[in-house]
Amino acid sequence: MAWTEDRVAVLSKLWAEGLSASQIATQLGGVTRNAVIGKVHRLGLSGRATPSRPSKRKISTPRATASAPKTIIPRAPRPAAAIAPPPPPPIEAKRLSNGEYATILTITEETCKWPIGDPSGDDFRFCGRNTNDSSPYCQAHSRVAYQPARRRGASQKAIANPTRRALN
Repeated sequence: MAWTEDRVAVLSKLWAEGLSASQIATQLGGVTRNAVIGKVHRLGLSGRATPSRPSKRKISTPRATASAPKTIIPRAPRPAAAIAPPPPPPIEAKRLSNGEYATILTITEETCKWPIGDPSGDDFRFCGRNTNDSSPYCQAHSRVAYQPARRRGASQKAIANPTRRALN
């Protein structure tokens, strides 16, 4: 379908009257809503005379206001978390038996793999302390790496019980 001068004139007139692109496409026939929108933009048609449908704003009548001003009630402060924050992890890496620090070449399944320092620097190392169970980190770094779930409104029992948390 080509845009003839007559169809462009009808489009411009309907657009100025405030019809929607869908309504214009229906009246023109053989064009889509998107084709109408594209042509409107290419023609540079701007402002609309009236909206395509009346606004549904409810006109309210002014009410008599009470003479007493509204009082703002401050919210009660939130209670502090029941779980104490974990102690900070050790900052310095543990020296191995040979006096060196743990590196990517010396870490094992039983050593903490917590990175310390900048990986691009010469002083980069791993924690090197003993791990607990099957965790890749020592006890101090595990507390930092694996934080309990903190959901708004979640009970402390649900946070402490991972099975219950997984079922929710």
